[in-house]
Amino acid sequence: MISTNMYSETLAPDVIDAPAVVAEVTAAFERYQTALVANDIAVLDSLFWNDPRALRYGMGEALYGHAAIAAFRAARPPQGLARTVLRSVVTSYGRDFATTHIEFERTGLPGRGRQSQTWVRFAQGWRIVAAHVSVQQ
Repeated sequence: MISTNMYSETLAPDVIDAPAVVAEVTAAFERYQTALVANDIAVLDSLFWNDPRALRYGMGEALYGHAAIAAFRAARPPQGLARTVLRSVVTSYGRDFATTHIEFERTGLPGRGRQSQTWVRFAQGWRIVAAHVSVQQ
């Protein structure tokens, strides 16, 4: 028997990568990038969903919940955060869901870094609900 999914409707092509939505997510993502390099913890914390279900898998840590993510940011040394983005992909799916992906290089990092983020539009704006950072050696 073939199982069917009640959510099997597909998005119309004009709702994927709607220019206005991609522009909004890109602006939020660039705000995150700027805050990351400047170690602006307040902005970084504000861009993650303030919820115990938010998560961030880093290069050496698995953080579950906004409180754990904020504690990590507060304890991390502010040096060596600059990076060069080599490739960036922003994709929106409808008006309220998007993903961002980058490849980057950082001085002292052995290999090419990769970052994926899942963004959701809430009443207070775009927030990261899940993130993953890794290195391809």
